[in-house]
Amino acid sequence: MLRSNTLGVFAIVFLVLAAVAPLTGMVVVASLTVALGNGGGAPASFFIVAIILLLFAIGYAQMSKQLANAGGFYAFVVKGLGRTGGLIAGLIATIGYNFFVVGTIGTSGFFMETIIAQLTGFDLNWYVWGLLSIAVCFLMARRGVDFSSKILGVSLVLETLMLVVFDISVFVKTGFDISAFSPAAVFSGSLPIGLLLAATGYLGFEATALFSEEAKRPLKTIPRATYSAIIAIGIILGVSTWAMVSAIGVAQAQDVALKHLATGDLLFTLIGQYLGSGFVVVAEILLLVSLFAAMLAFHNSATRYLYSMGRARILPRVLARTRPNGAPAVAGGVQALFGAIVAGGFFLAQLSPIGVLVPAMLGFGTLSVVVLQALAALSIVVWFRRSRDSRWWSTFVAPGLGFLGLAAIVVLAIFNFDIVAGSNDPVILSLPVMLLLALIGGIVYGGYLRRRKPAVYDALATDLEKFNVHAAEEGRDPVPGF
Repeated sequence: MLRSNTLGVFAIVFLVLAAVAPLTGMVVVASLTVALGNGGGAPASFFIVAIILLLFAIGYAQMSKQLANAGGFYAFVVKGLGRTGGLIAGLIATIGYNFFVVGTIGTSGFFMETIIAQLTGFDLNWYVWGLLSIAVCFLMARRGVDFSSKILGVSLVLETLMLVVFDISVFVKTGFDISAFSPAAVFSGSLPIGLLLAATGYLGFEATALFSEEAKRPLKTIPRATYSAIIAIGIILGVSTWAMVSAIGVAQAQDVALKHLATGDLLFTLIGQYLGSGFVVVAEILLLVSLFAAMLAFHNSATRYLYSMGRARILPRVLARTRPNGAPAVAGGVQALFGAIVAGGFFLAQLSPIGVLVPAMLGFGTLSVVVLQALAALSIVVWFRRSRDSRWWSTFVAPGLGFLGLAAIVVLAIFNFDIVAGSNDPVILSLPVMLLLALIGGIVYGGYLRRRKPAVYDALATDLEKFNVHAAEEGRDPVPGF
């Protein structure tokens, strides 16, 4: 079993924010949002997405009070849309998070090769750096999730401090330009693409649900951690992006960001201007730490989906084995090996890690996770309507609006997948078809389990129900029908 009563609110928020990797989010996501989205109005995109996710989180908080399970949103969908719906969500989540780790291998490997060679002259191929990174992540994860949270917490503090120093410097020397929130700026360029790209900056907040079995007082800890994570991400990325466009000039922001798109050095250039070249070196080093922290956090998340699917016997049950300290024993190794093999395919094909591997893997991973979030939002609405809950705002209106917002982002992502994935290659553009295959495969596999392995099919729900004992532990009755 996973080790219970291990993580508090701050530890979970550290894990989640490290997955978001604020410095990486600014170097990559914010720069793309300014360049390809709504330019000087990009800060508003981050705040709008935060509002959508907070609406969803209101219903999510109510649902998480009823259920503590390492399956995360997959567990929510089982309760709301049934076993087959949960099976489909589990497949999508497992695919999405595992591809995300592949993307982090490419990102970490590329920047380690580039920055370390630049600073020390020691040049090593990106794939070797990527393999070393995922191997260290695997070893750290085996030490236990509480150990990982401490490592990630240090990284988070350092990279956030760097952004705070930059923000303060811009505020003192230039000031924050309020015109970034004017209608002319917000609707400049492409607001839909701005919202779509900004949403990628929040990926990882849903990992709060994955650690519910390991949380202290999960029925209170998980909702608080979720609200805290969304608000923190919104403030960090929104305010720092505001500082970025203010430093450039709101009207000129998009043109300048486009010029730096190929090199990815927009933030580093601004840090050099406002803080000096010494801080650029510090920022580059912290970026490497940030990238590693993100890899470790997503490795933890992907491992827990594999663990949960193995425990429910959807995937081989060996994946549910844990170490004496509660860390998943087999799932972590399988996850790391999968990432190494897929990244190795790109390496053998001599494809650019930053030009092909990273945008394709992170783009598809983004789409998969947003689909998962939308399914979870819909499940929350359906579950509480079936239960005839009288709290219309927190269980229907708010999560319903959150679902509509997330569904709109999914549609935008599918129809603009070339921008999300950064490629027009037909193979890359066909990746969303995997979601359709997961849907069809889930329906077929669910039917097979129902007919041929009813015990396994029933366990898709009973595996979740046995964790509802947390409600009794916190002095409240489980929801009728669980």
